[in-house]
Amino acid sequence: MSTEVARPLVRSERTGAVLVLTLDHPPVNVLSRAVLEALLKRLEEAEADPRVRVVVLASAAEKAFAAGADIREMARMGPDEARVHGSRGQAVTRRIERLPLPVIAAVHGVCLGGGCEVALACDFVLASPDALFGQPEINLGVTPGWGGSQRLPRRIGVAKARRWIYTGRPVSAAEAHADGWVERIVPREDLLRTAVEFGVELAGKPALALAASKYEILRAADPSLDAALDYELDLWSRLFGTRDQREGMQAFLEKKPLAARDRSGWSESSLGFPWGEPPDAPGASTPSGKRKRDDGSGRD
Repeated sequence: MSTEVARPLVRSERTGAVLVLTLDHPPVNVLSRAVLEALLKRLEEAEADPRVRVVVLASAAEKAFAAGADIREMARMGPDEARVHGSRGQAVTRRIERLPLPVIAAVHGVCLGGGCEVALACDFVLASPDALFGQPEINLGVTPGWGGSQRLPRRIGVAKARRWIYTGRPVSAAEAHADGWVERIVPREDLLRTAVEFGVELAGKPALALAASKYEILRAADPSLDAALDYELDLWSRLFGTRDQREGMQAFLEKKPLAARDRSGWSESSLGFPWGEPPDAPGASTPSGKRKRDDGSGRD
């Protein structure tokens, strides 16, 4: 009988008050359901440990921080399955964002799709010169679904976010730094050490005031983020089962170019998209299909 213990998908190592969580899912840290669940568990452990004051997210993969969601898991999903899976991804990014501890991403190599969304949820991003960011979901017939469409505009502005999301093209560390998202660029060999040193600096601040500062800034950035994330998840999941999604993900798996398509065969009414009324507009449809009251009471 084998006694071999499976290697953890997310390793955890504490250095003083700084906890380093290392993604370890070779070869490129694809964010499968198992990896997402492992990361969520580690984040919960970090919050429960009173000795931890700062979290650093890092990668054991040579070529990637995280290459994105697992397309093989998602390719055949319909809208209902996609909503459940998208909720799982959003649970991770929300947990990072709401952790009462600063979270620093130490990014090298590929950081695309879901990997980029994980980094976007962090308080700070330090990157090596070879880091490559991007939201390439458009090429798969879908959109960012783990918070990318909401957090990216808040980080770099609407115009730049449109360029990232509409084109799906990769963005260098230098450009991401120029766009105001990456905190600093650090030589690859110094990346993790620099992130931990920054964590040690932050860990020296009063913990309660630091947590309060984090939540105040989140509130200032957008008090309606929860509704916005629900809206993103609603649109993202509705794209599953469409021709664009099926063909886009199949082309990715087969490493073939995606054929361009026109708009024939679809309309917002046939797909049920609620994009005509944003979720925070008076009287707008919520993701559940209910309409908000206009009296300001917040009640349905």
